[in-house]
Amino acid sequence: MTDHRIQRLTWLALLSVGLLSGILLTIWLSPGAGPLERPSQVERVEIGAQPGASTRIEVPSGMTDVAEGGDVRYLDVLSLNEVFKQVAGSVTPAVVFIQVISDGPQEVLRRFGQQRGGGGRSQSAGSGVVLSSDGYIVTNNHVVEDATEIWVTLQDKRQFRAEVVGRDPTTDLAVIRVEGGDLPAVALGNADDVQVGEWVLAVGNPFRLTSTVTAGIVSALGRSVNVIDDQLGIESFIQTDAAINPGNSGGAVVNLRGELVGIATAIATESGSYEGYGFAVPVDLMERVARDLIRYGEVRRGYLGVSILPVTAIEAEQFGLPIVEGVLLQNVQRGLAGAEAGLRDGDIVLSVEGRPVFEPNELQSVIALYSPGDRIMLRIWRGGEERAVPVVLKGRDDPAYDEWLSDLGGGQQQAPVIPPPNMEIEELPDWGAGLVGLDARIRDQFGVAHGVFVAFVENDGPFSLAGLSRGQVITHIDGEQVFTLDDAVLRLQSAAERLDTDPGSEPVLVQVRRMDGAVLFFEVSL
Repeated sequence: MTDHRIQRLTWLALLSVGLLSGILLTIWLSPGAGPLERPSQVERVEIGAQPGASTRIEVPSGMTDVAEGGDVRYLDVLSLNEVFKQVAGSVTPAVVFIQVISDGPQEVLRRFGQQRGGGGRSQSAGSGVVLSSDGYIVTNNHVVEDATEIWVTLQDKRQFRAEVVGRDPTTDLAVIRVEGGDLPAVALGNADDVQVGEWVLAVGNPFRLTSTVTAGIVSALGRSVNVIDDQLGIESFIQTDAAINPGNSGGAVVNLRGELVGIATAIATESGSYEGYGFAVPVDLMERVARDLIRYGEVRRGYLGVSILPVTAIEAEQFGLPIVEGVLLQNVQRGLAGAEAGLRDGDIVLSVEGRPVFEPNELQSVIALYSPGDRIMLRIWRGGEERAVPVVLKGRDDPAYDEWLSDLGGGQQQAPVIPPPNMEIEELPDWGAGLVGLDARIRDQFGVAHGVFVAFVENDGPFSLAGLSRGQVITHIDGEQVFTLDDAVLRLQSAAERLDTDPGSEPVLVQVRRMDGAVLFFEVSL
C-alpha cells in the first residue's frame, strides 16, 4: 500500500499535517497556489447577492427535466453548454485573486517555478469570493493567517489592499475587506439543495492562472478528511471531482444556477495536483461563520458540551437500535448545555432540528450553525425508545467550557493507588490487563455502586490497543452490568473463547467510568 502525506501547500511551502483513514493522503491546502439545515433562529447573512438577483441564470428550455405532460425530456448538449457559459460569465467577476505577503522566508516549491522570497519576506497566492458589493470577501483561513499585507485583484483588473476582518481556524474560513464600492457579489445557494451527482463549477486561480473555471459533479457530502488542525475543527465537506489545484483555496464552487454552494478548501492527491478529489466548505456553514466574523470579528458558536463517537453495528445491537444511525454521547460535561438539558452518557443523538445525523462530523457541523442561547430540539435514543430533548446551547465563555476543553485534550485526574491495598489482582493475559474488585474507597472515588477496577494495562495488549488505560472502572461488558470480579472474568473469558473460535466475530464492547465521572466506550478485540 502506498503511503501518502497530508500537507498544506503555499506557493512556497509544504507542511505535513496528518493521516487520513489509515492511509496518509496528500491534502493540498492552497494559499499559494451533507446537506445542512439552516437554523430557523438565524436569519440569512446580510451580505451578497441573493438567488434570483442579477446573477440568475436563465436555463434553456432544453434543460427542462419534465415536460408539461409529465414526460421526461432528455438534456440537450448545446443547451447545457449555454448554461455552463452563463454560469462562468456570471460567477468569475465575483471570484478574486489574493496575493499575500508574509514575514519570514519559506521553503520553495521549485517544480511550480517559484523562487525564494527575498529580504526575509515571502509571497503566496489564493482565491476569494466577494460576498457584498461594499467589499466583504470570504477566503480560507490558511490563505491569510500569516499575512502582513494582502492585495486583492478583481477580474476587471481593479486592485485593492485588504484587511482581515476575522478568522475561524475551526472551519478554515476567513473574511477580509477592501475599501471599494460596486463590487460584483456572488449569489448564495442552499446546502440543503446540494445532491450527489449534480453538476458544479469550480472557479479560482490555480497556479496563478486567474479566473479559471472547471466543471465536475458533486461526488459525496459530509466528508471529513482530518485536514483542519484544530482541537474543535469542523469538517463536513462537499466532495467534487471538478478540477481543483494549488491556488483554488478560497475560491467558489457553484451550481448550474450560478449560486455559491461551497468554498474550495483542499484536495486529496498523491502527485501534488488534481486527481479527482476536491473538498469545499458548504455554503450554509460559510454563511454562518461569515456573519459572525463581520459582526463581531470572531465566531460566537454554541456548544452541546459532549464528546461523541460513531455508532457501529455493534453499538446499534447493544443499545437496541433498529438500524445503525445516530451519534453516541460518551462524556456529557457537567454544567454545559447537554447535561443541563438532561442528556446522559450513552444517549444516541438521532437528529438535530429534524435533520438526521449518522457521523460525529455531521453532528458537529449542524451544531456549528447555531449560536449561544439558541434552543434546538434533539431526537435521541435511550432505554430502547426515542425521546425529544430541547437544548439551549452555551458559548465558550461559560465557566464550564475550560474544564470540558481540558477533558477533550485528554486530561484525566490521577488514578487511585494501584493496586488497592489487600486486594489481589486477577491477571488476564489474553486481554493484557489486570483487574481487582471494588472496595468502599474506590466506589466513593468513582461514584459507582458496581464494577471492577483496571489495575494495570500491558503495552500493545488488546486493552491498550483499544485505548483502555489503568485507573478506570469497568461497569458494563457487552451492555450487561458487571457486579463482581468473578462476573467480569467470566464474561471476558467467554468473549475470548468466542473470538478465538471465530476471529471475525464482533469485538467486546467495554463501558468504563473515569474518576472525573466521564463514561467511555471501547471496542476490544484479541
